[in-house]
Amino acid sequence: MLRSLYSGISGLSSHQTMLDVTGNNIANVNTAGFKGSSVRFQDSLSQLMAGAGTPADQVGGTNPAQVGLGVQIAAVQTNFAQGSAQTTGRAGDLMIAGDGFFAVRAGGETLYTRAGGFSFDAAGKMVTADGGIVQGWVAGQGGVNTGQAPVNIVLPQDAVSAAQATTTAAVTGNLPSSATVGDEIVRDITVYDAEGVASSLSLTFTRTATGWDVADAGSGATGSLTFTDGIQNGGLTLTAGGVAVDLSSVTGYADLKTVAITEQDGSAAGTLQAYGITKDGSVIGTFSNGRTEVLAKIAMATFANPEGLEKAGSTAYRVSVNSGAAQIGEPGQAGFGGLVSGALEMSNVDLSQEFTNLIIAQRGFQANARIITTSDEVLQELTQLKR
Repeated sequence: MLRSLYSGISGLSSHQTMLDVTGNNIANVNTAGFKGSSVRFQDSLSQLMAGAGTPADQVGGTNPAQVGLGVQIAAVQTNFAQGSAQTTGRAGDLMIAGDGFFAVRAGGETLYTRAGGFSFDAAGKMVTADGGIVQGWVAGQGGVNTGQAPVNIVLPQDAVSAAQATTTAAVTGNLPSSATVGDEIVRDITVYDAEGVASSLSLTFTRTATGWDVADAGSGATGSLTFTDGIQNGGLTLTAGGVAVDLSSVTGYADLKTVAITEQDGSAAGTLQAYGITKDGSVIGTFSNGRTEVLAKIAMATFANPEGLEKAGSTAYRVSVNSGAAQIGEPGQAGFGGLVSGALEMSNVDLSQEFTNLIIAQRGFQANARIITTSDEVLQELTQLKR
């Protein structure tokens, strides 16, 4: 049989594969985190018709004569170039800006994906659209320990921000030097004990001939403030009921009566109200008491050879023998991309290039089909030699 028949068949098969890959790229043009692929061809083995000849004194050398036996697929390569950002404004949508993959646990194995459309299920687990559980580190008593192996990220629905006792407070503003001796100004603020029980810290400022006296009626603590040209002489810290009240920022200019207790570091216990994710992968919880705490951190993975990963469906990949083991780290570290919250990475498929590839594959398929029809005509001529 003619070798050209089998060469044409191999060409049809290879170009059909190119059409399949191109069609899959176009089908996933709007799939978040999808990475397009391309086909690489190589020739098959060649049949040796005559070997090479060695040069001699009276005759030159001859080159080998070989006939190729068709084409085959050398590789289907994945293009891991960065896709463009699609802004969603949704807190659970994350885009990796740079290298790396999210690690998710699904079907008893760890898979890796660039698609960052996450949400929390009824059990508080951070999951992908198809139920894969996002891997990372959950905060414990000592905070987030990223030195441990990643685990499922779970946010308890009844998460509580512990109460914090007030230990410091600050007073700012101005005490009017134009006030009459004996005038009083009372300022108060809510403070908390270790159990979150609220009480009031009240300071009374009394004008004296030399400045202002300050007193806390609850604890009996007192102090004095003096000023030179409106600037306080030294700094006063008043310990009132276990709270160190810093008054060093108070000024003493005329007329302005703006003195106030502006801040304190205590709080009551609070319940989880909302969450957000920062570019370093920290899941920040906002509580009803106004405090924010790091609840978890998302893990990322990189590979020595990302193109060696095996596609596992659902825009996910699994480790292969040629990808290298997953290297786990934190977003934003050296070698790991940062995260963009409220955005998704779009497919990196270039439609103009894919449609061009369709034309190339179609013409290649037609040309190889012509090889087969031409070879068939030659065979037909051979069978008609004997009539």
